[in-house]
Amino acid sequence: MSVLFTDVLVWASTQPSGMVGPTDLLVTGDVVTAIGPRARELAPADARTVHGAGHHVLVPGLINAHFHSPANHLKGAFRSRPLETFMLYESPADPALAPTPREAYLRTMLGALEMLRTGTTSVQDDAFLMPTPDPEVVDAVVQAYADSGIRASVALDQPELPDAEKLPFLAGAGAGFADALNAPAPAAAPELLDAYDHLIRTWHGSHDGRITAAVSISAPQRVSPEYFAALDDLSRRHDIPLFAHFLETRVQRALSVPGTGQDRFAGRSLVRYTADLGLLSERVNVIHAVWVDDDDLDLIAAAGAVVAHNPVSNLRLGSGVMPFRAVRERGIPVALGVDEAICDDSVNTWGVVKAAGLVHNVSGLDAEQWPTPAEVLDALWEGGAAAMRQTGRIGRVEVGAQADLVLLDLHAPAFTPFNDLRGQLVYCENGGSVAMTLVAGRVVAQDGRVVSVDEAALLAEARELHAARRPALQRTWAAADALLPVYDAVVRRAARTDVGMNRWIG
Repeated sequence: MSVLFTDVLVWASTQPSGMVGPTDLLVTGDVVTAIGPRARELAPADARTVHGAGHHVLVPGLINAHFHSPANHLKGAFRSRPLETFMLYESPADPALAPTPREAYLRTMLGALEMLRTGTTSVQDDAFLMPTPDPEVVDAVVQAYADSGIRASVALDQPELPDAEKLPFLAGAGAGFADALNAPAPAAAPELLDAYDHLIRTWHGSHDGRITAAVSISAPQRVSPEYFAALDDLSRRHDIPLFAHFLETRVQRALSVPGTGQDRFAGRSLVRYTADLGLLSERVNVIHAVWVDDDDLDLIAAAGAVVAHNPVSNLRLGSGVMPFRAVRERGIPVALGVDEAICDDSVNTWGVVKAAGLVHNVSGLDAEQWPTPAEVLDALWEGGAAAMRQTGRIGRVEVGAQADLVLLDLHAPAFTPFNDLRGQLVYCENGGSVAMTLVAGRVVAQDGRVVSVDEAALLAEARELHAARRPALQRTWAAADALLPVYDAVVRRAARTDVGMNRWIG
């Protein structure tokens, strides 16, 4: 299939205006094959023609570099809490909540539909499939992405250690909480590695390379060095990303403080601990990186790793503000992520773009050090492509690149009147200007609806299924209330502990 765009403006990051045109652009198969006058000459007779009328701009598809699909059905469900208490309610290992394959398919599709409708064409899903990653459920998650038409990289975010080995300040937790804190993780390393074998064998590189696998340790404190090394080996052998949450919260920074009860870190930050294990590499997505210090950032830069920035989630959970300028000054690629629907309350990457352009303005730095729109868009596209290990293949509009494209109407409210493309993309656009979304050359959304699947039927089925699930969820949340005091005490103790820095404002 070919698509010919005529009389359109085209994103060009090297141009002062951020674009060229009006001009023409030809998509053949899954790649951009011509930009300029020759596009019409090369277009086959049966090419679909899309007229830009001089007021539409083609930009790269948005890249959601960090996401957790299993919470797609819980938007707005919880009040804001710190991560350590939030996770009690977000991802319980209660077998009563184990999803059926159809449930996993539908809740994954909820996110895919919202992303495609608003112009996100690529996603990295760090899927926690509690209590264990059953192969049929793994297949259902990935099949939803395959059916929707989005480009997706999927990992299995499963802890391998009990909470007693992950958290500081548990010495005084009390005997009543010992069973919960020392309960083994639902799945041990051999079972998790078998699940990865299934994921990679079945799905990696499928659908003409649109569907790929990744690996995830969740976080360094949540796994053993041996399991971490096994996933690093998979990452190296298949050249796929390794997802790792690093220093998202002050509690996680406190793990490096001597005497907090986790001696395996020997006074080292989680970044230094990982580097000392020889497991910090260019394939690692350093997710969050809020409570990092200069030494951590130097190690990340030396490794060539990518930082995945999730500003909306960090605000929702009170985690803090990532030191954006310190990251950028070291040449570390920054990507942008929604994180998950339960702590962003949408799966719309535009909100993350705007937050990234605003939250760092309260850093206390000189205004010249605040993020520019160009830097934010570089994170969205070039950083996102680097995180997925697809630099030059996605995140660009150029001949030879994948045709992951979004057509925006510059007559829409976000661009009326038109002043500056970069500024209005970052501060004004919310997905309402998206006229068409293409992934790998295929039109998957148009005029505010997804056309690759029966969107209305899927949404109706999801509403019915999750309404039936509500009582089981509420029972699980009531059980979490009983555990809340010990986790809340950890958060409060960390807040009082000197960790050598502050990433909170006010």
